[in-house]
This record gives sequence, C-alpha cells and structure tokens, in this order.
Amino acid sequence: MEGQRWLPLEANPDVMNQFLRQLGLQPSWQFGDVYGLEPELLSMVPRPVCAVLLLFPVTEKYESYRLEEEAKIKLQGQEVSPEVYFMKQTIGNACGTIGLIHAVANNQGVLEFESNSALKKFLDQSGPMSPEEKAAFLERDESIRVTHESSAQEGQTEAPSLDEKVDLHFIAFVNVGGHLYELDGRKPFPVVHGKTTEDNFLEDATVVCKKFMSRDPEELRFTVVALSKA
Repeated sequence: MEGQRWLPLEANPDVMNQFLRQLGLQPSWQFGDVYGLEPELLSMVPRPVCAVLLLFPVTEKYESYRLEEEAKIKLQGQEVSPEVYFMKQTIGNACGTIGLIHAVANNQGVLEFESNSALKKFLDQSGPMSPEEKAAFLERDESIRVTHESSAQEGQTEAPSLDEKVDLHFIAFVNVGGHLYELDGRKPFPVVHGKTTEDNFLEDATVVCKKFMSRDPEELRFTVVALSKA
C-alpha cells in the first residue's frame, strides 16, 4: 500500500518547532515536553494548550484494540464536525509530519503564519479535500517533504534507515468545537472522545493518553508533547 517512505521524525519539541518555523509558522505557539501525566507535572505545562501529540508503540495489543474500536464506531456511529481537518497517512513513516499538520490545521484560528508560509498554502488548498485526497496531495508536496527530511536528520538520535521498520506512531489530539478529537492517519476517521474546553483540554487529552499506556503496561516508549502559547 505504501509507496513513498520518509525518515521518521523524532518526538523532540525542538525538532518540531524548527520544522514548523521552516514551513512559515510564527513561533507564538511552541511545542514542549509533557514530563508526566500526574496533575503536578501537567501544571508545569504552559497554557493555553491547543494540541497534544502522543508517540506510542504499535503493539499487537494496540492493533487488536484499534480494530475493535473501528468496528464499534462503524456500528454505533459518531458525530464528527465538518470543521475537523483530517488526513489519511499513505506515506511510510510520515506520521510525525501528519501529526503536526493535524495539530496546526485544526488551530488555524489561533496560530499565526508568515505571509508566504508553505504550510498555510498547503492547508488552504487541501482544506476542502477528502482525507484520501489530502494524503495524495501531501505525497506531491515538495516543500513539506524536503523540510521533513532535513528535520528528521536534525534529531539527537541517529535517523534510522528508510527501510527500517519503525513501530512507533504519532497521533494528534485537538479541540474542535468543544469536542476532543483523536486524529490518526492510520484510522479511517477521526475518533471523538467526548466534550472538552480550552481550559481542560490538556487534562482531557492526557486521560486518553493514559488509556493507551494502560493497554500496554509493560511498554515504556510513550512520549507526550503539547503545543502551548509561548
């Protein structure tokens, strides 16, 4: 299924911030580490927070849960706001970039872009497209691909080779219209996790992150980063 493969992006806020700067996002909001999901550690995260990214291991337990969840949603249905920007992932290892696009695309009302921003241009053009069309549009977008490649090599750990199987995956959590959405390009649709508010968004998103962790209690490879007003 996957034709193109990119180098995976590191879950490093400095790399993410630099990547978005290069694509024309002004640094009025910045990604930062969330050091733990207990209240006292969450209280250290600058507010407001408009997006949360979770990096997690794709294990057999997670995959069986994902299929169950998908079947359940198809059966019960869910209401997804037409305002949600959601794209599928068709490029191998591009989940970091797609997570960042999901975070930024669903917060264009508060974020600020340079006048010639390649990312803003991409979002404006791809906005009306279906999730599958957005994925194909990303495959053709040179400016984002080139920036991704240079950012993937910027990280502190040596970038893996293109063929190496990476079993870590990025997803984004955003608040659109007072609802908490999980956006994962490997899933057929956004997942609605109930209501949220600007003030409670970080706590609500981390409740969902904790569920990911509790499904794989022996796993330690979880990273949470938050997009906060600088």
